Amino acid sequence: MEYDLLGWPPDGPKLRLDHERFSYAGKFVMTNTGKAVARADDEIVAAAAFNEDRTDEGTLWIRYVTVDRTRRGQGIGPKLLSLVRDRATERGYDRLRIAVNNPFAYEALYRTGFAYTGETTGIAELVLEFPSPVPDARGSAEMRHERYQQGLEQFRDRELSDPEEEFLESRRGSDPPDSVGDREVSE
Repeated sequence: MEYDLLGWPPDGPKLRLDHERFSYAGKFVMTNTGKAVARADDEIVAAAAFNEDRTDEGTLWIRYVTVDRTRRGQGIGPKLLSLVRDRATERGYDRLRIAVNNPFAYEALYRTGFAYTGETTGIAELVLEFPSPVPDARGSAEMRHERYQQGLEQFRDRELSDPEEEFLESRRGSDPPDSVGDREVSE
């Protein structure tokens, strides 16, 4: 697997992704967002789009993340987001934010070192942030556990698919997943 950051906003490249394989495929043709991809055998299997916050130049928002439907659950998304996170912090961004609308994305972001802020967007997406938005959450396992479970509870109150309900039940009472943050993103 090869991971690559293709460009920064506002001059990101266009990506033409197959809408049958990738969620949000149409969002990747915009050039005002930066892009990063994961490739297997020279074929894109995941992509992320991101741009600077309009009111805070130190914050980068990850707008869209998509993984080929046939490759989901293989850890590709968290590794791709680790690349974006690392390059963004090297570039001088103080924090990264993302809003998620499903428990699978929530879990993937936790695997990348993000944590739930306690905020939601106007369309009921949960906002996660890196580094952790709660200072105590960096050092206290109890606080990390509590914040992680608070986010999962937000999803439990929604109408969910059977796989989402099973996933949430499997995480009831569990600690946040380990982060892939310190591992290499190349294989």
